Amino acid sequence: MDNSEVMSRLTGVFQRVFDDETLSLARSTTAQDVEGWDSLMHINLIVAIEREFKVRFSTREIAKLQNVGELIDLIAGKEGVSSQRT
Repeated sequence: MDNSEVMSRLTGVFQRVFDDETLSLARSTTAQDVEGWDSLMHINLIVAIEREFKVRFSTREIAKLQNVGELIDLIAGKEGVSSQRT
């Protein structure tokens, strides 16, 4: 799986969690860019991502994330995917 596939699957997770099929992501997307992305939704999102990709994140890893691009890189690292940017 390459980073474009990770982004595609991640977009689907975001759309389901935020109940918004029009939601579009970029590597630079942050919580401030997504309506309704508060601390509770963040927890729901992380759990949904862990289920989708069958990975686990540590609290430290989650706390370091600044944007969707860093999340993609983290997922890719856990999946053994090249961290080549798309």
